[in-house]
Amino acid sequence: MLYGAFPHKIRDARGRPWHRFFALLRCRALWRTLLNRFARLATRVLGTPLGLVWLEPAGEGAGAFPECWPPEAAPAAEVLECCRGVAENGRPQFLAGTEDGAAGFAFAGVPLIGSAGEPLGVLAVMDPSPRGWSEEDVRDLSDLAAACSAQMRMRSRSHVGRLAREAAEEAASAAEGEAHRAQKLLSRSELLLRAAEDLADTSGLDDVRQRVGDLVSGDLKPACIDLVLLRRDSLHHVRGPLHDEWPDVPESFDRGSRWPAAKAVRENRMVVVDAPPVVDASRERELLATPAFAALDLATAVCLPLRGTHDVLGALVLGWDAPYDVGVEERAVLTTLAGYTAQAVERALHLDERVTAARQLQRAMLTDLPEAPGLEMAALYRPAARDDMVGGDWYDAYPLPGAVNGEASEGLALTVGDITGHDMRAAALMGQVRSMLRQADHDHPGTGPEDALTALEGACRRLDLPASGTVVHAHVLPTGGGHWLLKWSNAGHPAPLLVTADGFVESLTQHDVLLHPGLPPVRRTCADRSLAPGSLLLLYTDGLVEERGEDIEDNIDRLTRLLATTPPGVRLHVLLRSLLDEVGPREAQDDIVLFAIRVITP
Repeated sequence: MLYGAFPHKIRDARGRPWHRFFALLRCRALWRTLLNRFARLATRVLGTPLGLVWLEPAGEGAGAFPECWPPEAAPAAEVLECCRGVAENGRPQFLAGTEDGAAGFAFAGVPLIGSAGEPLGVLAVMDPSPRGWSEEDVRDLSDLAAACSAQMRMRSRSHVGRLAREAAEEAASAAEGEAHRAQKLLSRSELLLRAAEDLADTSGLDDVRQRVGDLVSGDLKPACIDLVLLRRDSLHHVRGPLHDEWPDVPESFDRGSRWPAAKAVRENRMVVVDAPPVVDASRERELLATPAFAALDLATAVCLPLRGTHDVLGALVLGWDAPYDVGVEERAVLTTLAGYTAQAVERALHLDERVTAARQLQRAMLTDLPEAPGLEMAALYRPAARDDMVGGDWYDAYPLPGAVNGEASEGLALTVGDITGHDMRAAALMGQVRSMLRQADHDHPGTGPEDALTALEGACRRLDLPASGTVVHAHVLPTGGGHWLLKWSNAGHPAPLLVTADGFVESLTQHDVLLHPGLPPVRRTCADRSLAPGSLLLLYTDGLVEERGEDIEDNIDRLTRLLATTPPGVRLHVLLRSLLDEVGPREAQDDIVLFAIRVITP
């Protein structure tokens, strides 16, 4: 049975059909943005051209409610029928399509489930070409569907706060004698409304803790808060101002300990601790709630379990320095606040895991710089602080193969590039391009960097690899007497900066067009310079000099002045960190690479 097919059977706390609530949500741009975000994430993670979140119609005669990515996409009726089938069966469905095109497309869909087990809709992706679905695809789409369901449940629960606000307003108008109680209910309802909104788009555990602290400081006014999360059999503090004030607080404590917070997690229930007028030394430890409260003189503490989709995630602990009445209504407010916090924590943990995996992937593809007698090298990478917090910027260095002009090569290949994007897809494309460029150098020994770039473009075109971006590819070759020859080919990348031993800075502006599958093939060109002892070459990506509201040329001039005045003995890794701090943008909107090479003076 479909969700929209029996709206008369599913009702909210006041007996009204839930479909009225979803109808209100659908009118809000924020709701549409939420669904579009998950559709976009699904397309990126599974590598498909179409993703959608499909909700069953709110009533008879209404059309289906799909939110698609790209937004302008219009899914075919067959795709919507597949979504409807997933909703009816209540089970994931993964269709690979057929080679002869009988099915017409590959489809993957996972049902979205409400807090009471009711179907809310389907998170799905579609590929017009046949393809198989790996176990990793199944896990990724299932994880995204679980996160989307949690988001939808969080949004739906904000309706409870609105109902509480209505009840408070009705009580205030019905009996003036209950004005204080009604005002308190209104205040708590507004707190829950703010919590539903503020905790719906948190980006990490630190952000969750900060926002919970900001929320409760105005209404509940606790003296302190603590957030502890369960990892294996220990509860770990999410550090905050309380831990900065008391640095000796232990990082974790045992789940089986006598701390009330541990008891709340073990028993999955609220634990309230009230200090009696005279504290028995044997019970003193029990009254402190968590180790973080050990140095505080508290009168009341409340430990709230954070209930996740499957297990208890940890506890939210609030403490007051004066006696605090935790009545029935206050318990309901605190329980609801803990529910919003748990969903925000669950989402933050899921995103943190994805970001960690993405960063590990990118770090694995960044090169350990080779040893090169006569040369000093250093590189620095800073990821973007948005999207998947990874991107397509990279650096590379490796020995050149074969011979140059009939002699054995002791030279190096150097690369700094920027594949378009700041997400997992860009990082994956970057890894392919990096490996293909290395292969091009090894397949064409004795040739210049322009030949490797030309071969790379040809391979991308033949393999239909949609790689676009910019790159500088260079060869440095020893010429005797401590001198080196620099040869480079530039595909639309910011010009490298060459600093001579006497501090003169030259911008190596020779370049060709950028890499893009839509551009006609061109023969790449090459330029060269002689590198004397003491020379320094800096390669970088545009994230270093591009900042909203700033002139890029001014930032390049500032970078040039800093290089010209740098003392010759400064270690390269210190120089790169200084350049990033002085020239780089304050907010990391783009990932950044800096790569420097210096000819050592004999």
